[in-house]
Amino acid sequence: MGAWELLLVGVVLLLGLCGVLVPGVPGSWLVWAGVMWWALEEPRPIAWWVLVGATVVLLLSRAIRWGLPPRRVRESGATPRMAVYAGVGAFLGFVLLPVLGAIPGFIGGIYLSERLRLGRHGEAAAAVRTAMRSGGSSVLAELFACLLVTGAWVGVVFGG
Repeated sequence: MGAWELLLVGVVLLLGLCGVLVPGVPGSWLVWAGVMWWALEEPRPIAWWVLVGATVVLLLSRAIRWGLPPRRVRESGATPRMAVYAGVGAFLGFVLLPVLGAIPGFIGGIYLSERLRLGRHGEAAAAVRTAMRSGGSSVLAELFACLLVTGAWVGVVFGG
């Protein structure tokens, strides 16, 4: 697979990660489709193992999300700015503290957004609890699974 094709697969994965944060966009499906495209073009057997792992992780994420309360993010007062802060926080947490850092990064991003908007710690903490109860946990589960799949893809592509 050439560099341009790898770049296009990376763009599809990035769009999928962003799509997790946007209601109505099939983010996890885009991530899975990007990994499948790469696996179909990559001659090494590890590509198929990454695809199988991605399928298992994304199906587990879907099963976990079925057990969580339905998304009611709009009713909680969540804004697009909050989604951006949460997504950037999850990504930075994932990079700085590999894998598990996405969880505190996501919550920290929501807290920072609400702290800047509301100004006080108590109100921001209450807003974080409300956001996580009204669908943030579902978004976090899907985003975490997509970050795991993307991280595995990046590790195989650049790690050899």
